[in-house]
Amino acid sequence: MAQEVRAGDVTFSVEDAGTGSPLVFLHGWSMSGRFFQRQLAHFATTHRVVIPDLRGHGRSEKVTQGHTVPQYAADLHAILGELSVERPVLAGWSMGAMVGYEYLRAYGPESVAGLVIVDQPPSDFAWDGYEFGVITLDALREMNEQLQLDQPALVKEFTELMLHEPDEDTLAWMSREILQVPPVIASTILADQTLRDYREFLPQISVPTLVLFGEDDKLTDPRAGQYIADRVPGARLQLFAGSSHCPFWEEADAFNAAVAAFAAEISG
Repeated sequence: MAQEVRAGDVTFSVEDAGTGSPLVFLHGWSMSGRFFQRQLAHFATTHRVVIPDLRGHGRSEKVTQGHTVPQYAADLHAILGELSVERPVLAGWSMGAMVGYEYLRAYGPESVAGLVIVDQPPSDFAWDGYEFGVITLDALREMNEQLQLDQPALVKEFTELMLHEPDEDTLAWMSREILQVPPVIASTILADQTLRDYREFLPQISVPTLVLFGEDDKLTDPRAGQYIADRVPGARLQLFAGSSHCPFWEEADAFNAAVAAFAAEISG
């Protein structure tokens, strides 16, 4: 059962279950912590599992200010402080990986035990000479326009790309979660996260790092996982053949096993 956590001037909805070494799961753009329900049930038997809805997302307060990736990292730090969570393994999916990068940058490698990057290239923008960016300025403008004029249509298209084998029930609940984010918030954070670029930050990461990507390239290119693993010192890559953007959902058992093994290695 999610609880409300007041951190700074915002009330956040946060799942906090289990005991032991902490695992924190961070959702992507316009998503919510409920995307990790198969991780919450699994890991709460062996770990303390903390899953926040980020500012303006899910069931957290719909404040219209503060929607930048660094602010989301600051929010996470405040939430973990309120819950007395220290040195977690951060598992960031999609934009959540960027929040993890900003958390490391702001609070240092001693602030986390390890980092899990889930299906997120170091940037989504189509920079010159960069092969994994798929969003051009024109595409960003078009996405923002559609968010303002017909958010459900954009969400329908997006959710179908997220799954290797879409089914109507899964598409329906995922769409409901995404549509909790007001268009003004979705547009603001989409622009902010799209124009972030973490390529130069990757070699600076000095904590144990696991990179997990779906092999289906409908939304992200799995070669970006190798790109990250080659640049983060000591990082390891694992691919999931039956997944697109959501290996934690489509191949939950294999995903959970990978995260569990990684957390066990860190704890010694």
